[in-house]
Amino acid sequence: MADRVVRGTILDSEGNVLAQTETAQDGTEYRSYPYGSLFAHVVGYVGQGNAGLESTENFELLTSNAFFLEKLRNEFQDRKNQGDTVVTTLDTGLQQAASSALGDHKGAVVILEPSTGKIRAMVSKPDFDPNTVSQNWENLSSDPQSSLLNRALQGQYAPGSTFKIVTALEYMREHGDYGNYTYTCDGSISAGGVTIPCAGGQVHGTENLAESFAYSCNSSFCNIGLSLDLSSYRDTAGDLLFNKSLPGRDVSAAKSSFLLDGNASESDRMMTAMGQGQTQTSPYHMALLVSAIANGGNLMRPYLVEQVTNYAGAVVREVSPESYGNLMTSGEAAQLKEYMQDVTSYGTGSVFAGAGYSMAGKTGTAEYADGDSSRNHSWFVGFSNTDNPELAVCVIVEQSDGGLRAVDVAKEVMDSYYYNQ
Repeated sequence: MADRVVRGTILDSEGNVLAQTETAQDGTEYRSYPYGSLFAHVVGYVGQGNAGLESTENFELLTSNAFFLEKLRNEFQDRKNQGDTVVTTLDTGLQQAASSALGDHKGAVVILEPSTGKIRAMVSKPDFDPNTVSQNWENLSSDPQSSLLNRALQGQYAPGSTFKIVTALEYMREHGDYGNYTYTCDGSISAGGVTIPCAGGQVHGTENLAESFAYSCNSSFCNIGLSLDLSSYRDTAGDLLFNKSLPGRDVSAAKSSFLLDGNASESDRMMTAMGQGQTQTSPYHMALLVSAIANGGNLMRPYLVEQVTNYAGAVVREVSPESYGNLMTSGEAAQLKEYMQDVTSYGTGSVFAGAGYSMAGKTGTAEYADGDSSRNHSWFVGFSNTDNPELAVCVIVEQSDGGLRAVDVAKEVMDSYYYNQ
C-alpha cells in the first residue's frame, strides 16, 4: 500500500497537524512531526517499526479514499494517491500544559472527558523526538531511562493512597452503616508484627470515613483492610478493572494486578488497603477509574480517534461515544465523589481550595525500594467541574521524594485550562 499511497496526516481535534508526510529534494518521502517530542508517545513514530497512532491507524493512513476520478488519473500518470487523514481527540493546549507542568520529571499525565471517553491529552516523560528516531535508534533502544516506554499506558506502579478509593468502596459495600465508621489514629498502627505509620507520623485523632479519606490516614485504612472480606475485596477490585484487559479504542494498556488472596497475612492486608503491597496499576487505569466516578459510575469507552476523512475532508468513518459499562452504582459514585471533594476542600489536595473551578480528587504517595533506600512516586487522580464533570485527570511523578507533587502538576494543568481558554 505504501508503494501506491502517500501516508496520510494525523491531526488534533482542532485541525493542527501532528504528523504528516513530506518530500525531500531528492524525491524521497519522510515523516514529519511539527510538535517534536510533545506527542511522541501517543502519536508515535514511523521508521523502526511503528508505534502509537502511527501503528494502530496504519491501515487508515495507507488507504486512500480520494475521489474516484482523481485516483484514476493518478494511476494513469503513475502517481501516488494521498492517504486518508486521522482526526484525533487530542487537545494541543492541554497536551502542552501537561508537558510543561511535568517538566523534566519522569512520569505521566492522562486527561479524559468522562462524559464521552475522549482522550484529550496523554504525556509520558522522558520523551524523544519522533523526527529523529531512526538516526537515534541505537541510543533510544538501549536507553536506561526507557524513553520509548509510554508510561501512561504501560507503566506499572504501586497506586499508593489513590487505591484508598477501591478500599473505601469495598468498605461501603460490606457495611451499609459506613457513615458511622470511626477510628482513633495515634500516628501508626501495628498488627502481625508490622508497624505502619501515617505520613510524617501525623496523629489524626478520632475520624470518620470521610475524614480518614480526606486526610489519607494510613492507620485508619490499614484498620479497614484488616476487617475486609478478601473474596469480596477481590471482586470489587475486579469490578474496577484490576486483573482485566483495560478498555479503549486505539490504545493498548498493561493489565493492572490485585493479588491479595485468602492466604494474605495481616501485613499484606494492611499494605494493600493503603495502596502498597503487590498491587500494580497504570496512570491510564486510574484515569478510567475516576472518569467512571465522575460519570455516575458509568465508564465511557476511551478513544483517541474521532474520525477518519479523505485528504479533502470528506468523512470516511466517524466514532461516536459509547458506554463500556457500570463500574459501580450511581449512589456509590456519588458518595466517592463527595469524599474526593473533601480531599480538595480541606484534605491532602487542598491546593485546589479556592480555585475558580471545582475539583474532586485523591492524592497518593507510593513507596518503592531503590537499592537500600526507600523512595517514592507522587500520584493525583481527580476530575474538574464536579457538578457537570469536564475533565478527569491522572498524574504520576516518579521519584518525587518530596519534590514536585502530582497534585501541583494537576493544579497547573487545570489552571491553564480554565484560566487561559
